[in-house]
Amino acid sequence: MLKQISLFTANTNGALGRVTDVLAKANINIYTILANDSAEFGILRMIVDDSEKAQEELVKAGYQCRIDKVLAIDMASDQPGTLNKILSNLSRANVFVKYCYISFDRETSSPIAVLKTDEPETETFLKGKGYRLLDRF
Repeated sequence: MLKQISLFTANTNGALGRVTDVLAKANINIYTILANDSAEFGILRMIVDDSEKAQEELVKAGYQCRIDKVLAIDMASDQPGTLNKILSNLSRANVFVKYCYISFDRETSSPIAVLKTDEPETETFLKGKGYRLLDRF
């Protein structure tokens, strides 16, 4: 499984840049980032090259953050329906997907589905279906 940093930040002008500034100054590379907003705050989800150091630096800068484990599935194809097949397999196995976003493998340029589920057997299930899971980007 892959480690992802999740944090809350103010939903204000420049808030995202302040987070990325902390990471840049700590020489932490962001591989993928997802920013969602609500009326009062934003939720950032990031996969970085050093999640523990990122968490330490962000906490020092005053952010509330945590490390979550997520699955990164090599989609192997950019064809329509590829993500749907993965999600359909999970649905038939009664696996609840909390959230999902797409990134890409920098080495192969293959799309990567990043997803969060609390089902501990999801990784084994997906491998059994022939999917390749990544532990790094």
